[in-house]
Amino acid sequence: MSVAGGLSRRSCLLGSAAAGALTALSLPQAAWAGAQIEEPLIDSVRTALSSAVHNKAPPVPQFADTEARLAYLRWLGEMSERLRKKVADPATRIEFLQTVWYEAKRSGLDVSLVLGLVQVESNFRKFAVSSAGARGYMQVMPFWTRVIGDSDSAKLFHMQTNLRFGCVILRHYLDREKGDLFMTLGRYNGSRGRAPYPNAVFANQRLWAYVDKERERDRSAA
Repeated sequence: MSVAGGLSRRSCLLGSAAAGALTALSLPQAAWAGAQIEEPLIDSVRTALSSAVHNKAPPVPQFADTEARLAYLRWLGEMSERLRKKVADPATRIEFLQTVWYEAKRSGLDVSLVLGLVQVESNFRKFAVSSAGARGYMQVMPFWTRVIGDSDSAKLFHMQTNLRFGCVILRHYLDREKGDLFMTLGRYNGSRGRAPYPNAVFANQRLWAYVDKERERDRSAA
């Protein structure tokens, strides 16, 4: 059956579905990810993860020199501007970005990847809860607080605690998957081997990619 303009009914339906998908990506999302599956851990891994989570060092960046600190401050300023529409309060925005930067670097993760994951997981909502019961910015499943924490799952609504757990868990999965980010993200989501979740994180990661234009200009001039 055809409709106006010679388009088939199937084409119209497919077009509507695609438009709906794009609209869904552009709207604030419910917490639909965060379904890590509890897996048995050997004692050495459990101890290492627990130690990583319980290190109480505050998220205070350390820099080798003044230029490194200035580069960080340029990143912080640009990311704060990008995040303004999602986190209105400037102090909360800066604290969040400082903590993400610290925890991502501490776990050896790309900061833009962590920000992309947070956008997919919770759309930057501190108190987001998924249908699976995952909590907070990085949608950490409560069983992790029993496995490597102190069993207080309410702490997953605390900014640094949530980001600490999320980054440590993501690093653990990355090690398990021998550096394969696609499989790592699937494992984090509980959908290992399937494309939609990793692809969504990679797409959102691009929104948080950063090029230090001032440093690039200095290198070009040199």
